[in-house]
Amino acid sequence: MITETGTVIALKGEQAWVQTIRQSACENCSARSGCGQRVLASASGGRANQVLVHNTVSAQVGDEVTLGIDEQALLSASLMVYALPLLLMVLASIAGHRLSGGMDAGAIAGAVTGLAAGFWIGRRLQTGRGDRYQPHLLRVNRIATEQWA
Repeated sequence: MITETGTVIALKGEQAWVQTIRQSACENCSARSGCGQRVLASASGGRANQVLVHNTVSAQVGDEVTLGIDEQALLSASLMVYALPLLLMVLASIAGHRLSGGMDAGAIAGAVTGLAAGFWIGRRLQTGRGDRYQPHLLRVNRIATEQWA
């Protein structure tokens, strides 16, 4: 389970809006001086993200909560969003090149068609899966001073 900490900023029925601040793991990494990810993280400035989740733990506005998403769900969603369209783009580009008698226009048309088909198929595969690809509210984090009071 991949987890992230956030703050409940609003309630909407049985759902909660949770705001998280994008954190970078660069400070703990030994390769941080030569990594492009660090440059991207510093450029983003730790932007706030908001996500709507089912409020399964009865969190209230202002509560610090932990969100989680299954690793397998994240991996399969990443493959559908990135790998499938790229694979279909390459295959359709090769097919378009061969079917057009070696013309570049055929390869370009095939690449665009394959990329669009990959995005469409990926979208179709993800719909109907319910909330498998959605983060879940795991718990309300208790602050140590509240526990001793």
